[in-house]
Amino acid sequence: MYFFYSLFLTFAFIALLPYFAYQAFVNKKYLSNFRERLGLLPQAFGDETRPAIWLHAVSVGETLAAQSLIRALRVCFPKHRLVISTTTATGQAVARSRIAEADGFCYFPFDWRFSVRRALKSIHPQVVILMEAELWPNFLRECRKREVPVLVANGRISDRSFARSRRFGFVVRRMMGDVAHFAMQSEADAGRVIALGAPAERVSVSGNLKYDIGEVAETAHLERLASFLNATFALDRAPLVIAGSTSDGEEEILIAAFEELRKMAGCESARLLIAPRHRERFDAVARLLDSTRLRYVRRSAFAEQVEAAVAGISEEGQPAFGSSLVTPRERTEAQIADVILLDSIGELAALYRFASVVFIGGSLVPKGGHNVLEPAFYSRPVIVGPHMENFREITDEFRRREALVQLQGGNDQELSLALRDALIDLLTNAESAQRLGENARAAIDDNRGATARTVSVVARLMT
Repeated sequence: MYFFYSLFLTFAFIALLPYFAYQAFVNKKYLSNFRERLGLLPQAFGDETRPAIWLHAVSVGETLAAQSLIRALRVCFPKHRLVISTTTATGQAVARSRIAEADGFCYFPFDWRFSVRRALKSIHPQVVILMEAELWPNFLRECRKREVPVLVANGRISDRSFARSRRFGFVVRRMMGDVAHFAMQSEADAGRVIALGAPAERVSVSGNLKYDIGEVAETAHLERLASFLNATFALDRAPLVIAGSTSDGEEEILIAAFEELRKMAGCESARLLIAPRHRERFDAVARLLDSTRLRYVRRSAFAEQVEAAVAGISEEGQPAFGSSLVTPRERTEAQIADVILLDSIGELAALYRFASVVFIGGSLVPKGGHNVLEPAFYSRPVIVGPHMENFREITDEFRRREALVQLQGGNDQELSLALRDALIDLLTNAESAQRLGENARAAIDDNRGATARTVSVVARLMT
């Protein structure tokens, strides 16, 4: 089975080489991490004087979810090295900018035996933690051979993944047998992983780590970042709609709704902050804004100033948020812009506190949605589209508590009108917006505890 799997992986890689080459030379993707994907990690990873915990998070969502767990692991296992790997470049950027507790960052190896063996030899982990359900046959097999326990943390199995996995029952059962424990988000997820072949005695329900967002939301770095960006863009001086983690096909709907919104009494001064999910779409969204009559400013225009301000410390030991870092003309243009394009990675969470209303992207189009918990932590009213399949349990919990607004519509025009109406209601009805936000924060507070339960499993696996 493993031979044919590796053969298929090799042929698939060769078939996709033209695509990889195009992305590498046009969009500058893959080249910088190719060596690490082959298991060739920096020499510093070879430190075997301290035991290591290897945590893998595929992309941005898993990385953000892992923050509370990583912080708890650092406290509970201070003598261990914490190595964080990701698959995507955006996940890597977020990990490096948001996780100060890690001893090292790298990319997850391709699932060939030679690359997996190199990575395992370099990191030499005492335990491996895979976020959500990122299972690779050769990686799991090599961990088992080395008697390295593998924990699936914050495990979830979507409808699509469950149906697909059942078609490859034999292969999936073999992988399930190589996992030491599954800490699943819900009873439904636990039932699914058992149905796919995981031994019931290795499965537990830990809850969703994402609810433990309070453990990581208010770091010193995010506080400095939020303060300077607010001073630069005047985020708290007018009603602000934040559209977070938007996907291709959503910005047109958002902008149409926003332009209609500003025609309504009481909403003329509203501003919009758009944060595309992926960096390769920043320029495309800028071109879309160029085609409108809206005044907009790009966050990247202030890259040097922000970096200097966030890193700078005054003689009194306080953050140096000096206005001298931005010229008066730049500040004026930034503060009167109708739209702010947040063309940066890892900063969105710091800005939700300034929002009057938050729209969560990936939900107007069939992408499965994104995390609603970051704005909910700040008691902000949240709007999502009809496609929240990847966050079904959280969405259902929030809807049950009347803690978010979920739009319905059969086409872009209907969704745009529904979004406009929801924005108008929440921007003009302070009581409704406050109630929605408070219900959202209560949902977080009532569902905490997954971090502690997961750490206890890690401790048991390492004994």
